[in-house]
Amino acid sequence: MEKVSPRSQVAALLLLLVGACVSPAGRRGGPYDVILHGGWIVDGSGNPRYAGDVAISGDRIAAVGYLGSATARDTLDVSGLVVAPGFIDMLGQSETNVLIDNRVLSKVTQGITTEVTGEGGSVAPLTDLLVVDDSVWMKKYGVQEDWRDLNGYFAHLARTKSAVNIATFVGATQVRMAVVGKRDRHATPEELAHMVALVDTAMAQGALGLSTSIEYAPAFYAPTEEIIALAQAARRHGGVYASHMRNEGGQIDQALDETFRIAREADIPAEIWHLKVSGRRNWGRMPHVLARIDSARAAGLDVTADQYPYLAGATSLDASVPAWAHSGGNDSLIARLRDPAIRARLRAELLAPPQATDRFYRATEGPQGVIVFPFEDSLHYLQGKRLSEIAAARKQDPIETLFDLVIADHARSGAIYFLMSEPDVRAAMQQWWVAVNTDAGGVAPDGPFGKEGTHPRAYGSFTRILGRYVREQHLMTLEYAVRKMTSLAAQRVGLTDRGLVRPGMYADITVFDPARVLDRATFEQPHQPSVGIEYVFVNGEAVLRRGKMTDARPGRGLRGPGYVPAR
Repeated sequence: MEKVSPRSQVAALLLLLVGACVSPAGRRGGPYDVILHGGWIVDGSGNPRYAGDVAISGDRIAAVGYLGSATARDTLDVSGLVVAPGFIDMLGQSETNVLIDNRVLSKVTQGITTEVTGEGGSVAPLTDLLVVDDSVWMKKYGVQEDWRDLNGYFAHLARTKSAVNIATFVGATQVRMAVVGKRDRHATPEELAHMVALVDTAMAQGALGLSTSIEYAPAFYAPTEEIIALAQAARRHGGVYASHMRNEGGQIDQALDETFRIAREADIPAEIWHLKVSGRRNWGRMPHVLARIDSARAAGLDVTADQYPYLAGATSLDASVPAWAHSGGNDSLIARLRDPAIRARLRAELLAPPQATDRFYRATEGPQGVIVFPFEDSLHYLQGKRLSEIAAARKQDPIETLFDLVIADHARSGAIYFLMSEPDVRAAMQQWWVAVNTDAGGVAPDGPFGKEGTHPRAYGSFTRILGRYVREQHLMTLEYAVRKMTSLAAQRVGLTDRGLVRPGMYADITVFDPARVLDRATFEQPHQPSVGIEYVFVNGEAVLRRGKMTDARPGRGLRGPGYVPAR
């Protein structure tokens, strides 16, 4: 939970200069805490790897290069291994998972040391009513939401501890639900002023910026002007704007237009979360999308993106229900699905002739493209089954099956949707301004989420790129991939003291075997940790040693550039 002050930045620079110019043998004050000896240093800058040593003192990198006869309390021979900055997950979903299982094993075992979270919904601000809405999920896992603002959340995180660092955006969805609720209407001027004040508070307490997830209810009820006003508040505190755009398929051009407008009118850097082109009728359009973003950048907008390297996305099962039916929240949605006339109308919309603008169920072009993850224990026998299988077993129409599952699980079921094409995924991955995310919460095979459904990206986004796309397919160099996973992400969200292997930086370090690193998680068997990640250090402490989790929980809550410490 720290923000780097100008004084500490100067100190870090001095330490860098000392580390670069003074022989470690000449250091005074005793040995280092850790030396990683003889590895290939891929420093996160994109420069070529080089052989050398890395020394850690406390929570910082103390020296890098040839360290000769320098000693440490713990010297590790990492010959043949790559020593890289700790990977930064540009969009995770572990903000509450980490309070339940603080190992976040699926993240650590793919080399992640920092997670960025807060996709539209965020841990704060909370109201008593929103806590009641969360109560079923929280009670299931034994979490008490005893905070109402970001300071309170970070205090809770400090008590329960974490293996990785957590940083968060403040979600536009969150402030809308706190003030306006879940109805399909615009905010009044007074309500908008209240929402802006909530963003101001969250930014002063350390949020990285404003986020949106405007493809989902109730976020898509917000007009662009509302988002601009909130983004302007975030920008006053040095924040950025990150968005799950309003559409990722047939209307992606309109969604890009909106993102560019928000960036321009709020004068704020923009990050497009989990960049993709969804739906078979839109496949092949990624080069067009990339060209549009390049053009926006050339015109003076600061726009970048991130992605996960899979052909399927994951969200809620009820996201497949047409948008208008969600007004008022889950209770209202369930009531509509139980009304025969409204249900028939919704079914007709899902059965209409395919269009480029189709979303989720319709974009998969069939129930075989949907994998279901129920929430209720009574429905766990359906875990990981395709909607087509469930419908066949019930001798029921797939759309009626979808509606019945949403009702039975009170709109809490998750789902995987097969939406993307490999050429489009590869095209985005090759862009120098596209970072990496998991878009998933940290889980573990032997933990409280081990019997729950998850997407393989929870375990394998980073290692999949390093193993399949770097080593096997030669789509990019190792140095290029590591830069996307580290310094690019750190720069985007203002974590200026992480993302590089340099003296003075925080000692978030990932050590892996470039010949062996690989993802193992699949859609059928997702709870399989990656292989080839040997050591992971977070703030100077090893959370993974020789591929095994340790008992260390040195992760911290990381604050954004607008953080003002409480007095």
